[in-house]
Amino acid sequence: MMAALKAEETSQMQLVEREEIDEDEDLFEMIDKLVAQGINAGDVKKLQDAGIHTCNGLMMHTKKNLTGIKGLSEAKVDKICEAAEKIVNFGYMTGSDALLKRKSVVKITTGCQALDDLLGGGIETSAITEAFGEFRCGKTQLAHTLCVTTQLPTNMKGGNGKVAYIDTEGTFRPDRIVPIAERFGMDPGAVLDNIIYARAYTYEHQYNLLLGLAAKMSEEPFRILIVDSIIALFRVDFTGRGELADRQQKLAQMLSRLIKIAEEFNVAVYMTNQVIADPGGGMFISDPKKPAGGHVLAHAATIRLLFRKGKGDTRVCKVYDAPNLAEAEASFQITQGGIADAKD
Repeated sequence: MMAALKAEETSQMQLVEREEIDEDEDLFEMIDKLVAQGINAGDVKKLQDAGIHTCNGLMMHTKKNLTGIKGLSEAKVDKICEAAEKIVNFGYMTGSDALLKRKSVVKITTGCQALDDLLGGGIETSAITEAFGEFRCGKTQLAHTLCVTTQLPTNMKGGNGKVAYIDTEGTFRPDRIVPIAERFGMDPGAVLDNIIYARAYTYEHQYNLLLGLAAKMSEEPFRILIVDSIIALFRVDFTGRGELADRQQKLAQMLSRLIKIAEEFNVAVYMTNQVIADPGGGMFISDPKKPAGGHVLAHAATIRLLFRKGKGDTRVCKVYDAPNLAEAEASFQITQGGIADAKD
């Protein structure tokens, strides 16, 4: 009992420490600072009600979007944007400054050394990592493992932050978190308390859940957002070729929101994707399957990982597309304690 209490205190303490670090680093500027620039507090409240909680987030919206908020005229929006530009630098910076900014990126361990090495240290923040593959390839198992490893302290290759999980397929199992937490020597109760979970049933519901996240992320130290899976509801809510253009447009808006969350709050976005049969792949391709979502999804994901079944219990992860990683693959195993190194 004492050990459990101690573990809970340690877990809470780690997150409190992280919160203090965040304040020192000033990763984002709160929207309240606009009041000091002469913006009416009522207008700031309207922005918060619309899901905009930081000046960084405000600069990621078009003026057309902002004038769509009830009670904000074009003149007010111009004034608000001018004030935000004084607080946040959204102009050019040197390559050296960009490199310095990259130092704030956190790499979160996957629980498997071979997979971490493949990814250059783990799942990185300020980026979208997409895992696609058939069912039973380990995509959701990696999501569950990341729920725990994200909460590890940074000296243990964790993210020292909380987890947001949006589930569109009904595959999240809190009881699965318990043995994974025990493997890493963490208190399962404290780990589950630091995960916020939502089950989405329509693509509109999924988008609204993302809008509501900004408020939580501006107040608490989150390090990862997991969406399992990104495409499932779009494949259900839009049918036939006639609705394809509309589907891709809505999907692009959702993905744009994800990348903005990743960069605004320096969180990692891990999303799973499904595959579709590609009959036009030709007879010379051994496995004619490709990721769902088309080019829209392909361009939005920073890092794309292909998961497939290996020999026996092993699974294989291949870097399909990444701006800074070599095209290589690594094997891993799904164990009771989550994703782990494959036994030879």
